[in-house]
Amino acid sequence: MKVAAVVVTFNRRELLEKTIAGLEAQTRPVDKILVINNASTDDTREYLLGREWKRPHAVITSVNNTGGAGGFTLGIEEAYKRGFAGFWLMDDDTVPQPEALEELLAGLDAATKRRGAMPSFACSSVLWTDGRMCEMNSPETVWDWVRPLIDGENHVDVKSCSFVSCLVTREGVEEVGLPYREYFIWYDDSEYTTRLSKFRPGIYVPSSKVDHLLAENLGVNYGQVNESNIWKFEYGVRNQVSAAWSLRNPAMVAQIGESMLKQMRGRQIPLPLKLRLVKAGLKGLVFHPRKRTVADI
Repeated sequence: MKVAAVVVTFNRRELLEKTIAGLEAQTRPVDKILVINNASTDDTREYLLGREWKRPHAVITSVNNTGGAGGFTLGIEEAYKRGFAGFWLMDDDTVPQPEALEELLAGLDAATKRRGAMPSFACSSVLWTDGRMCEMNSPETVWDWVRPLIDGENHVDVKSCSFVSCLVTREGVEEVGLPYREYFIWYDDSEYTTRLSKFRPGIYVPSSKVDHLLAENLGVNYGQVNESNIWKFEYGVRNQVSAAWSLRNPAMVAQIGESMLKQMRGRQIPLPLKLRLVKAGLKGLVFHPRKRTVADI
């Protein structure tokens, strides 16, 4: 399988250096590194032009910052047009450990033999800087996830994951189309991998490891909403409600509301911020981006 690594970056040149170094150190070399420069305004452009690359690469620079959702969609499009069979997606604060890609591909091979068909995606163990599990990036397993482990396999079946080291197959993209670039940030990865898993469940490969260089090891929690980060949560609520429609799962709306109430209970979240989240959820009820397929590339 020819694999293109797709890295989406915005104004984090120092972290991007570590991501690219990790990609260039893979025991199973990536066939190409595609960097989506999401209209960075720091020295990212100069760095990418001036560095000495150890692997084939291409840099695609967006005119505007389209968020992670737009960046990953563009990256998948570019990798697809170039004929790659696997699209290894990651943010610019993701550092793959040396055997990360080799282990993902071994997992895909094993799962393909077990199922008789290749999974639609494979994801890695995402660790924080101290080696513990990264709270932001835990895949969602299928109900009988333990079955492959009992059979002695190196993976478990999952139905969604983040784009922090997610290897998406060409066949999966051809079947379900592209991510919703209009989501901008948050939940684009969960919606897309859930959509992929409806075609064929993905796999989680514990032996494939990446480090996620977050400043803090925190998951998404509505109890942490404040004036400076509310805009991210607004995107998240809108996109989750919208995904409930696109995935034909209306129960998700109730689950979102329950999570918000539970996480904000006892926290001093100002009423205006709570109302902004409610408004974002209402927007999601009528926010339905058009599904784009490979024919649109």
